[in-house]
Amino acid sequence: MGLIDTTTALMAAAAFVAGMIDSIAGGGGLIQLPALFAGLPNLAPATVLGTNKFASLMGTLSSLARYSRAVVLPWRLLMPLATLAFGASFLGSFTMTLVSPNIFRPMVPVILLVLLVYISLRKDLGRQHAPRTLSTPAVATGLMLVMLIGFYDGFFGPGAGSFLMILFIRYYGFDFLNAAASARLVNAATNAASLCWFGTHSEVVWALGGTLAVANVAGSQLGARLALRRGSGFVRHIFMAIVSALILKTGWDAWLRLHQG
Repeated sequence: MGLIDTTTALMAAAAFVAGMIDSIAGGGGLIQLPALFAGLPNLAPATVLGTNKFASLMGTLSSLARYSRAVVLPWRLLMPLATLAFGASFLGSFTMTLVSPNIFRPMVPVILLVLLVYISLRKDLGRQHAPRTLSTPAVATGLMLVMLIGFYDGFFGPGAGSFLMILFIRYYGFDFLNAAASARLVNAATNAASLCWFGTHSEVVWALGGTLAVANVAGSQLGARLALRRGSGFVRHIFMAIVSALILKTGWDAWLRLHQG
C-alpha cells in the first residue's frame, strides 16, 4: 500500500509541475505523460493516455479561467478555432486506434528546432500585442492550421500547446502572454475531444485521474499567476526553455525507437 501511495504521490507531483509549465508555455505533457507511463506500467497505453487527458483538461480549464479574468480573450476568433480543433482532435484520437503514432516521432523534434531557431532570430517576435485583420484566404489558412494541430494533439500530442502559441504569435500577431491565454482555450477543446473518445471507450482511470487533476489544477493556477505577474517577456523565456526540452526529449525518443527497431 505504501508503494502505491508513493507512486501516486510522485505522479501527482509530476502533474503539478506539468500544469505549471503547460499554463505558461505548453509542453506539460513532456513531464506528466512519461511519469504516468512509468508509474502505471501494467495499464494499456490507451488507458494511460485517457487518464492523462482528463488531468490535463482540468488543468487547462483552470488556467483558462485564471487568464480570462486578466486578459481580454478574442472570443469571436477563438470559438470557431476551438470548435474545429475539437473535431480534428476527436478524429485524431480515433485515427490513433488505426495507425501507430510513431510516424510523427521523427518529425516533431525537427519542427520544434526550426521554430526555436526562428524565435531566437526574431527577437521582437511576440513582444507586442498587435492582432492582425486577416484576409479571407488567410482566415481559411489559419483554420486549417488549427485543425492540423488539433488532429496532431488527438493523435500524438507532445508540443501541441507550444504549436498553438506559435500560431497565435506568428500568424495572428499576439504577444506571448495573450498567445498563452488563447492557446489554453483551443488546447482545452483538443483535450476535451480526446477525453470524449477515451472516456466513451472505458480508457480512463477516473479515480486516479481525479487525483492528478487536482495536482494539475494547482500547478496551472500557479503558472498562470506567474505569467500574468511577470508578463510576456517571462513567458517568452519559459517558452524557449520548454521547446528546447521538448526537442531533446522527442529527439531522444525518436532515436531510441529507430535503433531499437
